[in-house]
Amino acid sequence: MSSNKIVLISSDGQTFKVDEAVAREFQIVAHMIDDDCADKPIPLTNVTSKYLALVITYCMKHVEAGVSVEGEEDKKQVEGEEDKDAKKQVVEAAVSVEGEKDMEAKKAELKSWDAKFMEEHDLKTIFQLILAANYLNVKGLLDLLFQTVADHIKDKTPEEIRTIFNIKNDLTEEEEKAIRKENEWAFQK
Repeated sequence: MSSNKIVLISSDGQTFKVDEAVAREFQIVAHMIDDDCADKPIPLTNVTSKYLALVITYCMKHVEAGVSVEGEEDKKQVEGEEDKDAKKQVVEAAVSVEGEKDMEAKKAELKSWDAKFMEEHDLKTIFQLILAANYLNVKGLLDLLFQTVADHIKDKTPEEIRTIFNIKNDLTEEEEKAIRKENEWAFQK
């Protein structure tokens, strides 16, 4: 990890000192670093310390593992370039078969850590993390959070989903029956 520290301030005034590599996982902060605006503490007015700490934990683990969403996007950009020299350099710099196996092992370990990280939190926390990750623009965490919510509501009835999301049913019985009849296929198990 880099020795350069970035200071982040949560909406409730808590200060967090993080390595630049970790701070760069937050796209909102990465742009500030690129624009040389990170020499002073960066206020993150839409994220409380509780959720900022969780997002930092996620990003630290991913930076330590060496698997970064930003890195994979850069790789895709290089693969799509027309410049043959750049492609040749990527091929020449490719890791050995053993290195690829090591990377696959790291990805599997990280996936296991992600699953455990999500299991530790209830839906209320996950929803707050979605808001934080969206504001900070942490794509990998957003994807993980959305998948967790999707898995949680999978195979649930509309009534169960309304309860989970605290949605009031504003349909009359007749309207609901008509919708169920129109979309019978969706209610078959």
